[in-house]
This record gives sequence, structure tokens and C-alpha cells, in this order.
Amino acid sequence: MSRVTPYRHGFGPLVGLLLIAIVGGVYYSFLRDILTWEYVRAHADSWKNWVDQHLLMALLLYFFLYVVVAAFSLPVAGLLSLLAGALFGRWLGLAIVSTAATLGATLAFLASRYLLRDWVQSRFAHRLEQFNRGIRRDGLYYLFLLRLIPAVPFFLINLVMGLTTMRLLPYALVSWAGMLLPGFLYVNAGTELAALESPAGLFSWPVLASLAALGLVPLALRHALRWWHKSGPEASADR
Repeated sequence: MSRVTPYRHGFGPLVGLLLIAIVGGVYYSFLRDILTWEYVRAHADSWKNWVDQHLLMALLLYFFLYVVVAAFSLPVAGLLSLLAGALFGRWLGLAIVSTAATLGATLAFLASRYLLRDWVQSRFAHRLEQFNRGIRRDGLYYLFLLRLIPAVPFFLINLVMGLTTMRLLPYALVSWAGMLLPGFLYVNAGTELAALESPAGLFSWPVLASLAALGLVPLALRHALRWWHKSGPEASADR
């Protein structure tokens, strides 16, 4: 019996487009003017007072908002991460940001896979064969590297990885690990929100280069080990 996919019945893409339209409409109608650098800085102190009195409710509301922002790749995730540091402190802020970002990325990954992967893989199966082999071999290492670099579009990583054969649990765990350090930099800076002139300077080119170098370490080690096994003492003894 052939497997039935949502794409062939047309419901998956329609549901996805409807959700995007709803969330986009809410964001551009209500949240776009609130989630700005000037508005957040002006109201951070009053929000902090409210959070101190209603911590659990604030955590739930913030978590839900961040998951939606991450899942739909709305352009305010960095600002929300700064706000987490201002409202919840360094470590609680990091915990909620990293968890919500991972859940949002996982939902986007599943949406890409649910709506598009079968169609893309069937249409471009021959061209993607080598790409899929590379993903199975080194995909998690590349994912870790990409998650460390905030300059790489968040939605693009989720979209592309969802179209591959990468498994869900490794994707979520590696995404969490890769986003942890950039998330900490944002949240830690947010603890001094009043003294921060602009979030634009948070990730300078030296910082981005350092994060990229850090992400390349496990990939370089993997390739070095592979080279060692191919040309090391064991391989020489077999010749």
C-alpha cells in the first residue's frame, strides 16, 4: 500500500499557509510596534516589576511568544533574548530562551518535512542523493556549526534540514547545543539592557569568526579521525 502524504492531498500546504497568514497578521498588526528596541528599553523596568510579582505567568507567556517567534522565524528573536536577560536574569533567562528556541526550531523543522520533503525528494531525488549521503555522514556537525553563527538565517537552517533525512531527536539536541552559546551572549547582554546602546554591535565580526571557529572544531576532528583511520598505522599494516 502506498504511503499517503499530506502534500498529495493538498491539506498540509493550505494549513501551513493559513498559519503563516494568521501569525504574520497578528505580528504586523499588534506586535511589530511593541517588539522594537526603543519600546522594549523604555518599558523594561515596568515589565520587570510585573514579572517579579507574576513570575510563573510571565515565564509561560514569554515561552509561548518565543516559541511562536522561533517557529515562524519572526525578526525579533534576538531582541526577545535580550529581554529575557533583563526580565529573568542570566541563568533562568538562558534556560527559557534555549528551550523555547529549540522547540520553535523543531516545529519549523517538522513543518518543512511535513509540507515539502516528499515533493522535493521525489522531484530532485537523483540530484539530492549525494547531498543526503553527506547529511547522513556529517550533517549534525554542519548543523552545530550553522547554529553557532547568528548571521546564518534561522529559517533557512530549519527549512533545509527538514528537507533532508536527518532524524528529529539528533536535530533537536544538536540545535539546542549549537544555540546555547549565542543565546548566552544575548541573554547576558540583556542583564545590562539599560547600558546597551544597540543590539547591532553585540555580534561583531571577530565574535562571529570565533563562533565559527568553535563550530569547526568537531567537524575538523571528525575529518582528522577519518583521515587517521584511512592512512594511519592500521591502514599501513593492511597494505
